[in-house]
Amino acid sequence: MKEYEAQVFSKEQFGLGESPFYDPRTGLFSFVDILGHAFYLCSPSGSYTPEGGYTQDGSLQRFELGQEPGAAVPADAPGSYLIAGQDGLYLFAEGALSRRYDLRGEFEPIQRCNDAKADPAGRLFFGSSLLHQAKGEPHGNLYTLDGGVLTKAQPDTGISNGMAWSADRKRFFFCDSTAHRICSYDYEKSTGRISGRRELFAITEGAPDGMCIDCEDNLYVAVWGGRRIEKRSTATGELLAVIRVDSENVTSCCFGGEGMRTLLITTSRAEGDGQGGGKLFTCRMEVSGPAPDLCDIQKIFGGV
Repeated sequence: MKEYEAQVFSKEQFGLGESPFYDPRTGLFSFVDILGHAFYLCSPSGSYTPEGGYTQDGSLQRFELGQEPGAAVPADAPGSYLIAGQDGLYLFAEGALSRRYDLRGEFEPIQRCNDAKADPAGRLFFGSSLLHQAKGEPHGNLYTLDGGVLTKAQPDTGISNGMAWSADRKRFFFCDSTAHRICSYDYEKSTGRISGRRELFAITEGAPDGMCIDCEDNLYVAVWGGRRIEKRSTATGELLAVIRVDSENVTSCCFGGEGMRTLLITTSRAEGDGQGGGKLFTCRMEVSGPAPDLCDIQKIFGGV
């Protein structure tokens, strides 16, 4: 089994980094800091360390959101993002934020959006979870939003997290962190319907968090409490490689940069975690990842 060592990308430490994306149209990495109530954009310099990591050019932009964001997903207009927040879904465009869908009637006061991604047809998949400091058992759902219609695609989840679609667009992969497992579903692109849930693999040393997929249909799963990302086969669930990260809580990852061959990795700051906690990391890979699917704003909201 192959092992990699991720390299520090950011000098800054963030509270709870999540939802990394790379948009090849703009050349920008994006991510959110849930605890910092902020959305970030940064431009990699394009130069690599000997191990293959980016060095940052200092162009980090911060946008205050005023609430805990679960994710920020690139949208169809370059430079725009759909932000899954604490009380609704917001469109970020030209530096301005506007709420496009109110979730206060769906969520309890202690809930917020968690991870989110666009599916291959441009509709939005997003999960719900408890606010970071909320008390109680984790509970939520995995939702889709299509034409302004909200649907529970997978009800009764603990912490809805990582999502990915296979290259042939026929399978959907989903992580419920509290169940410590990644499941595979049949997926219909025309309707967004998922069905036939079956366990693909489990992670017991730590909890699975966000994830992405490469162009060979292998998953990269961030492990909260595990200081690593696991590369797994979507055919068998076999562990193929491990990317070591110098941070206790690894939260998510995406492919980006030159040739879409660099993993951008987000982490969370933890007490006693040292200098790596809450920083961004990168790792150069031999394989590439696909460009992200984009939120089709008109399709998602319809006339809303």
